[in-house]
Amino acid sequence: MNRHPDTLAISTGRPPAVPDGPLNIPIAPAAALHPGGASGYARDGHRPWTALEEAIGTLEGGHAVIFSSGMAAATAVMGLFPPEPIVVAPTVAYMSVRQGLGQLRGEARWVDVTDTDAVLAACENADVLWLESPTNPLLGIADLPRLGAFARERGILCVVDNTFCTPLLQRPLALGADVVIHSATKAIGGHSDLLLGAAVAADHGRLARLHEIRKVTGATPGALEVFLCLRGLRTLPLRLERAQHNATLLAQRLSEHPAVYDVRYPNLDSHPQHERASAMAGPGFMLTFRVRGGVERADAVVNSVGLLVHATSLGGVETTIERRAKYPAERHIPADLLRVSVGCEHVEDLWNDLQQALDRSQPLRSASDGPDNGVIADPGDTCR
Repeated sequence: MNRHPDTLAISTGRPPAVPDGPLNIPIAPAAALHPGGASGYARDGHRPWTALEEAIGTLEGGHAVIFSSGMAAATAVMGLFPPEPIVVAPTVAYMSVRQGLGQLRGEARWVDVTDTDAVLAACENADVLWLESPTNPLLGIADLPRLGAFARERGILCVVDNTFCTPLLQRPLALGADVVIHSATKAIGGHSDLLLGAAVAADHGRLARLHEIRKVTGATPGALEVFLCLRGLRTLPLRLERAQHNATLLAQRLSEHPAVYDVRYPNLDSHPQHERASAMAGPGFMLTFRVRGGVERADAVVNSVGLLVHATSLGGVETTIERRAKYPAERHIPADLLRVSVGCEHVEDLWNDLQQALDRSQPLRSASDGPDNGVIADPGDTCR
């Protein structure tokens, strides 16, 4: 029976129905297990892990391997690369992933993934195509169907970071990707209370290698984190529906505010890849905007909000806001750009808070400030 993804998020990974048995997988704080399974050692996987892997894998249309964080999952996927690989990767992407790819022994070819022709040209003799769509934080949207088909045709390993979309809005494996990664810390977990990652693939050889990498590196998730993540996944469809509703209204109103310009949200006609975004099942919960008056006014906005939380990370039930270019690794981002992860509060309360913060702050300098203004020595969005 084919079931809707909203239903699968709730129904998959359940324990067997037995008299007086629990409806949900309980927390299993265990290291040693009774014999009869794969190894008798929880590091190699046990029922709570496999339940979460079943749920995420089913939603993505493959099989999942979970890790202690999103970066642990991303690093494990890098372990699938050949020695000294040629990797085509986004110029704008999650900064720790960019750092990790840049440290590989080989060649990193940085491209604007929204420029399909440039990506295709960069793939000449490449081993890996690493994509992120929408990109973090500029929300650029790649032509995943065309790029995925191209990579598969030429035997290029195609990896897609699907954290911003979640499997409910986009399924890259069906578009030609070989491996999909998630920072489940974000929207899948959904409550800003855990670190966890996942890599999803269909090829059994790659899956076996990912299991082996997890084992030898010790990138294993904790019992509580797995329990919380699976519980958070159950409400992902509802949270995503509310967050997208809120984000759409906020993006529309921000576009009309005199202190704001260059609002980026896939649902807006003004988004540079709006037509591509229509192929997704929804526009997502992330938006960005720039503040007239430069860095000081942008900082004044994030310091003036009361309901929105001035914090890094994203995908929680609470709405967060921050100026990304304050981090050294994000100097290529416009200095006055604010990234907002829209949550599930009432949208009128969110708008009232944003509006008062924008109205209270006063322009202090030109919006033409360079992107390296206002940088602080802070590692930034590390909760992956």
